[in-house]
Amino acid sequence: MSSATTADAPGVTGKPFSWRFTAPLYIGSALNPINSSLIATALVPIATGLGVPIGQTASLVTALYLASAIAQPTAGKVAAVVGARRVFLVGIMLVLLGGALGGVAQNLSMVLIARVLIGLGTSCAYPSAMMLIQRRAAASGMAKPPGSVLGGLQIAGLATAALGLPMGGVLVETAGWRWVFLINVPVALIALAAALIGIPRDPAAQTPGTIKGVLTGIDLIGIAGFGLAMTALLGFLFSLQAPNWLLLAAAVLLFAALTLWELRATSPFLDVRLLVRNGALTRTYLRYALIALCVYVVMYGITQWMEAARGMSALSAGLLLLPMSVISGIVIVPISRRNLIRGPVIVAAVASLAGSVGVLFLTSDTGVAWIVLITVIFGVVLGTASSGNQLALYTQAPPEQLGVASGLFRTFGYLGSIASSAITGIVFHTDATDGGVHTIGLIMIGVSLVAIAFTVFDRTLRTPTRTASPA
Repeated sequence: MSSATTADAPGVTGKPFSWRFTAPLYIGSALNPINSSLIATALVPIATGLGVPIGQTASLVTALYLASAIAQPTAGKVAAVVGARRVFLVGIMLVLLGGALGGVAQNLSMVLIARVLIGLGTSCAYPSAMMLIQRRAAASGMAKPPGSVLGGLQIAGLATAALGLPMGGVLVETAGWRWVFLINVPVALIALAAALIGIPRDPAAQTPGTIKGVLTGIDLIGIAGFGLAMTALLGFLFSLQAPNWLLLAAAVLLFAALTLWELRATSPFLDVRLLVRNGALTRTYLRYALIALCVYVVMYGITQWMEAARGMSALSAGLLLLPMSVISGIVIVPISRRNLIRGPVIVAAVASLAGSVGVLFLTSDTGVAWIVLITVIFGVVLGTASSGNQLALYTQAPPEQLGVASGLFRTFGYLGSIASSAITGIVFHTDATDGGVHTIGLIMIGVSLVAIAFTVFDRTLRTPTRTASPA
């Protein structure tokens, strides 16, 4: 993306946001969303290859979601204590290890461990990248957020998610399911080399101290409590076809206990008081989760319907999602360059409503052009929502807490994605029918209306003017 000149960056020699600096951040941030969808076309071949029931391979999807939802804010907190570059590099090495392990796995347990490692590793990239960008902008004396760079990060981090389905189909059909994991090895090696060369070392002030000091600084008990509470919550969401109310009760109790602990913690993992005081940031999280729910229903639920009701192959259905990826990337660029917030998030909510109404007209006889039109609309939704809400996050979160705030931003996106999976699982419990698609459309309309309310009536959304300040 575009970069500031040396004159605009007195604290940094050369171009502060050259490709040498941004390339590893973009590559690292793309690994999580691509891996999230890459596995979809490989579940049946993995079951066949390892001789296990197809139902057991669903744990591979759950494992990455769970690991990522917990690890994203955790990585942000650790990065704030020990350094964003260190956390970024460790994350890439975990991806490398997970990819290699999955490529040689002999049983489902090894594949599951590989997915967890990939989930943990890829989760380190986005919050670390946000902190590194903020630190670079502050050192360069930039008066406004580096919108083009943030846009590039968003393109890499979200607009690439739809690429995982066709990419996975090609890999499985041409090279076998193991390459769904092995593809991470060369990409991780490239990202590791680029990061070592292009990302400056962390400040001396962030040199890790004693183990006790680090554990106190990252609030290990708070992280553990958050992990347990999220595990219970996500377990409940995944069980919605036959709700496990004990898991919901456990999640409520664990979040209550976590809140009490964080209110007393010296260096809280989750600043509960901030979330209460900073209503704008909390609304950004909720708004993003709602839009993510609708986008992922189209990405996975409508895809499932296309395969079942229209008889499309997984590869063909995945290719129909490419317009969503392309359009979202195109939309992100001009919005990010202008540092726009309010207009894009309003467009995202309204377009989500329009696209959801379009879902009501889908039938088994609907022409492919109508399906493509819906994916194009949700490409606009994805592009405007991701760029606008990310910039809102960048300006609303306190600089010293941007890492955790960025991780939570992704976590809320996962909640929306998991909720979409639960909805499609309930509606398509027996079969993916036209009636089921229409039910999903009605749900999406309701969610979109709530998103519009969270957007149109939020007067805190405005174009940022404050100077980026160092953590």
